[in-house]
Amino acid sequence: MSIEPQTATHGSEMSQATAPIEFLEKSRNAFPLWAALSVEERLVYLRKLRLHMVQHLDEVSVAIATGTGKVLVEALNTDVLPVLEAIRHIEKHARHSLAPQKVGTPILLIGKKSYVTYQPRGVVLVISPWNFPLQLPMIPMLAALAAGNTVILKPSEVTPTVGQLIEELFHKVGFPKDVVQVAHGTGEMGAGLIEGRPDYIFFTGSGRTGRIIQQAAAKHLIPTTLELGGKDPMIVFRDAPMERAVQAALWGGLMNSGQVCMSVERVFVERPVYDEFLRRLVSEVTKLRLGTNENDDIGQMTFPTQVDIVRRHVEEALMKGAKMLVGTRPSEWPEGTMTIAPIVLTDVTPDMLIMREETFGPVLPIVPFDTEDEAVRAANSTVYGLSASVWTSDVERGRRVAGRLVTGNVLVNDVVITIVNQNLPFGGAKESGVGRYHGPEGLRMFTVQTATMVDGGRRTRDVNWFPYEGKYPLFAELLKAYYGPNRQWGRFGRAYLRLLRLSRK
Repeated sequence: MSIEPQTATHGSEMSQATAPIEFLEKSRNAFPLWAALSVEERLVYLRKLRLHMVQHLDEVSVAIATGTGKVLVEALNTDVLPVLEAIRHIEKHARHSLAPQKVGTPILLIGKKSYVTYQPRGVVLVISPWNFPLQLPMIPMLAALAAGNTVILKPSEVTPTVGQLIEELFHKVGFPKDVVQVAHGTGEMGAGLIEGRPDYIFFTGSGRTGRIIQQAAAKHLIPTTLELGGKDPMIVFRDAPMERAVQAALWGGLMNSGQVCMSVERVFVERPVYDEFLRRLVSEVTKLRLGTNENDDIGQMTFPTQVDIVRRHVEEALMKGAKMLVGTRPSEWPEGTMTIAPIVLTDVTPDMLIMREETFGPVLPIVPFDTEDEAVRAANSTVYGLSASVWTSDVERGRRVAGRLVTGNVLVNDVVITIVNQNLPFGGAKESGVGRYHGPEGLRMFTVQTATMVDGGRRTRDVNWFPYEGKYPLFAELLKAYYGPNRQWGRFGRAYLRLLRLSRK
């Protein structure tokens, strides 16, 4: 199957006559009826969506590949598959995760029962990026909907056709009117939606835009989750499963042309196996097929501006002395190209942009190291902390080193795929984000968690209520009996009974 990408002409805005405030009003009006449905009733709609997507798998995958320039198998496996897995996970776990949870009640509050209840927040605004334009908006949208919220999606204007696809998917499976809305437009639309004060904002994108959104949300105390960028390190020890490590660097760094927040962007290899790793990696890179046919490996870049960033990073590295083992120098790239052949760099230094800033392109800088401490320091040296991987045949060592890395996600002898496991919380450390989603957290984050305590109401007053006359020594006795070095239940019971008698007067 051949795909004709539209990436060279991205940036055009879909026509949108609706003002931001109208989106908010429609969502607020739709909220009471949607929130009143049971979780089971909401899940019926999600199941319809899942089955519709499976029925139209080719159509959806082609639309994503066409809108982004990625190859078809990546559209299927990295955009569609995670959405289907998320729906299945929500179908299985939402009832329990969103049901009232009974929790313990201390003995000092005897006679009461305690619960946590989860109520929908209201209107959730999801602002999504262009690199995975189906997966990254849909997973938080689905969780917010299951939790009883209405949702406004502001998709990236870089991939407008996929935003339109999402709108059509929800419409075709019959979601109630205005429960899901898609607000096409530029950053001005996003700013207007935030100014309209949604009840929650979920943003995925760059740190620069994330800061702007956080500042705008803070004016109205709107809670936010920010999923931001990464500069993910891969640490390869001498005892690593070498062929697997090479293949992982290849896929983890070059999948989706490197336009992945969890891409392998820095590879640290223990010196005794450094040359072997390089030799194998270069050999494998040259086997990859560039193009947009069904059997190709590396597709196009999605956003012309991102091509410019990759160009700047590579040019600066070469100017400062880095060596290119495979790839094409940016000066030789065709004007206006959206296809970048994979690049492997050596002799890179920590001051280079390629080692400090998110490149978001098909570039693999390879650096030797001598000690574990050196590798850990280098891995932790950036402002980012989204994901990392450790490669060794000694799994215990791998887990130990993983525990030393400041990151939201870490893998031993694997790359990237924590994001696919819906049982794991996903998010970053440092400047890679604020908050977590997926799993129970991914559902409950879109709720108001209410601490609920129930008393049978049989007593006129509790022991800690007014009047206080004569109670201080009894409370002191009770606390000493309960919190002292040894629990003294007889002493505790006598003090409590005397407090009860005082409270009945």
